[in-house]
Amino acid sequence: MTMQYRLIPVAIAMSAILSAAPALGAGPNGRQPAQPVLSELDPGEVATLVFMREEERVARDVYLNMDALWQLLPFENIAASEQKHMDAIKGAMDKYGLADPSDPNDIGIYFDDALQQLYTDLIDLGDDSYIAALQVGALIEEVDIDDLEVAIAATDNADLQTIYGNLLRGSRNHLRAFVAEIERRGVVYVAQHLTQDAVDAIIDTPMERGGRADGKGAGSKRLGMAEGMADQASLTLGLDRLIARNGNGSGNGGGSKTRKGGGSGDCKA
Repeated sequence: MTMQYRLIPVAIAMSAILSAAPALGAGPNGRQPAQPVLSELDPGEVATLVFMREEERVARDVYLNMDALWQLLPFENIAASEQKHMDAIKGAMDKYGLADPSDPNDIGIYFDDALQQLYTDLIDLGDDSYIAALQVGALIEEVDIDDLEVAIAATDNADLQTIYGNLLRGSRNHLRAFVAEIERRGVVYVAQHLTQDAVDAIIDTPMERGGRADGKGAGSKRLGMAEGMADQASLTLGLDRLIARNGNGSGNGGGSKTRKGGGSGDCKA
């Protein structure tokens, strides 16, 4: 199964629909947003904002399902955080007179077909084991980070940049939490969507708080890097390899902060 990791271009493709269909100003039950203002957003910004609302909802819905299935941290806490992310985007949508293309109370039902397929695939993968569920959570956060960075770069609207920046900080913290739990269980985490350097830069820095990028917090204790990378061409294959790779790679090469660096060892797949 090949999955398209980069989802934000799908939102841009929706821009023509969103700008040409006044009916989208109404919510899923036909309700208009409270006190809408004249939109100051271009079609791409509108599409991205609406898309990000659903993408954050995919994260929340997956984490709620994983929490119900495994009843282990950190899913419950991060699901609650994703709800706050959704609420922040909804506030912006109300401000600009937009509404949800789908009902946020319908868990697992989305307007965007790519997000619908993503949800289905991630739920199937997370059902396999608790480690697989944690890997799914980390993948979601990597994709969110990428999409949020693209969204920030694509707009000069300070309001949207602030919102996306806050969500980006939260997604980095979520990634740290998932990786810490994965590695606490003896599995070396390998980047699934972002580059390994980008993931290491996030993991090797402390948790962020408030609006600051240098907030105090406990960073995760990295275990060292097993040789090789996950196959990013296939989500299923990639997760299977990641879950199986619990070898004892070791070495004294140069690495970042808490990492020993790349070494060699036997990693049984």
